[in-house]
Amino acid sequence: MTQEELDALMAQELDLDADDPVADDSAETIADEGLEKSSLEDEAITPPPATKEHQVVHQLDDVTRDSEEKASEIFDALDSVMNYIDGSMEALSKIEAIASEFEELFTTLSQKFPGIARFEKAKAQAQEIGSLTAEVGDMLQSANDQILGAMDTMQYQDIHRQKIERVINIMRALSRYMSALFEGSIEDEKRVKSARHIEGDTGTDEVISNDDIEALIAQFGK
Repeated sequence: MTQEELDALMAQELDLDADDPVADDSAETIADEGLEKSSLEDEAITPPPATKEHQVVHQLDDVTRDSEEKASEIFDALDSVMNYIDGSMEALSKIEAIASEFEELFTTLSQKFPGIARFEKAKAQAQEIGSLTAEVGDMLQSANDQILGAMDTMQYQDIHRQKIERVINIMRALSRYMSALFEGSIEDEKRVKSARHIEGDTGTDEVISNDDIEALIAQFGK
C-alpha cells in the first residue's frame, strides 16, 4: 500500500468518525455533564448574601425563642386539661357517693317491700351507676397519667434549647475571636485604596502597575 493510499484511508476514517451520530451524542453528553458539574460547583461555593434570613445565629435565636414560647403554650394547655380532669374526678366522687346512698336506700326498701319490683330495679340502677363512675374514674386517672408523661417528654425540649444556646455561644465566641484576630491598628476608612488586580492578570482593566506598587510600599514605609 502506497503512502497516498494510506493517507486516503486515514482521511476516510476521520470522515466516518465525524459523521457518526453516536460519537456526536457522546460528545454532547460529556459537554453537558461538564457544564452541569461546573454549574453545581459554582452554586455550591457561592455564599448566600448576609441578609437577615441567612444570618445563622439570628435564625438559631429565633428557633430557641419560638420553641420556648410554643412549649410554654403546650404546658399551659396540658395544665388546664389536668385541672379539668381534677374537677371531673371531684364531681365523679360526689356522683358515686349519691349512687351509693340510693343503692342503700333501695336495698332497704326492697327488703321491706319484696313484692315491689320498682325498688329492685332502682337498686340495680344505683349499683350500675356506681360501677360506671368507677370506670370513668379509672379512665380519667389514666388520662392524667398520660398528660404527666407528655409533660416529662416535653422537658427534652428545654434540653434541646440549651444545646442550641451552647452552639450559639460557641459561634459567637468564634466570631469575636476571628474579629480580634483580624483587628488592625489602622481604621478601614484611612487605609490606602488599591486595585483588586495587579499587572499580569487577564480579563480585567482594574490592574495596578509596578510603579503603583512601589509607591504603596514607600507610603507604608513612612
